[in-house]
Amino acid sequence: MTQVFHTKSKVIITCNKRLSSYLQAEVEELGYDIVRAFSTGLELNITLNECIKLNLNLRCASQVLYSLKSFNAKNPEDLYTALVAMEWEELLDFSGYFSVTSNVDNPFITTPLFANLKVKDAIVDRIKDKKGIRPNTGSDANKAVVHLYWKDNDADIFIDTSGETLSKHGYRKIPGKAPMLEALATSAILATKWDRKSPFVNPMCGSGTLAIEAALLATNRRPGLYRMNYGFMHIIGYDEEIFFTERRIL
Repeated sequence: MTQVFHTKSKVIITCNKRLSSYLQAEVEELGYDIVRAFSTGLELNITLNECIKLNLNLRCASQVLYSLKSFNAKNPEDLYTALVAMEWEELLDFSGYFSVTSNVDNPFITTPLFANLKVKDAIVDRIKDKKGIRPNTGSDANKAVVHLYWKDNDADIFIDTSGETLSKHGYRKIPGKAPMLEALATSAILATKWDRKSPFVNPMCGSGTLAIEAALLATNRRPGLYRMNYGFMHIIGYDEEIFFTERRIL
């Protein structure tokens, strides 16, 4: 896994249901080929370094997930066995922090929290065995994030390269009650086929999400301009120069 940032793998970009067509248009505009499209996202085959550009540019996405391994797991014991064999010490700092999220549909799992715990146990046990130190874990998504997808006997373990969701574009410092998600607002505007030049009218605008997103679209200002922390930054091998090079292009 030492070259993980330069290795092509399956990448899943998630979005809200039925918004994948707008997400697909964004991804293709950035020059990427789509392997598969579905109602809640897209599948690509790219490197972890290429995920940096996606995180900085995408307006309609929720998460950018980079697959580390696909495997069969009938039960929690199979899951643990597969994960503890992976070289986590080459991905996660033994003195650092990571969290786990999951999307699980397996008859042995009644709550995703149990699946998350099995993933954490496998990663921590592996790193402690190799490095002698146990990394910290919790629920905060502002450091390294590992994501498990597990349906029936099929499992996929991902690095969540986004960390905090991309559906929040970073400019809202004091959110009101239940504001419209920025990614949803952008998708709604794109659905109108607005030309980004004619006047944009948003009566009864609430906290102004639609108006703000319209202004950002019209001026071609990307979400990455308002955010300086992503999940990929906390993976061993991250090159900050690639991030700043991509950010200067925005």
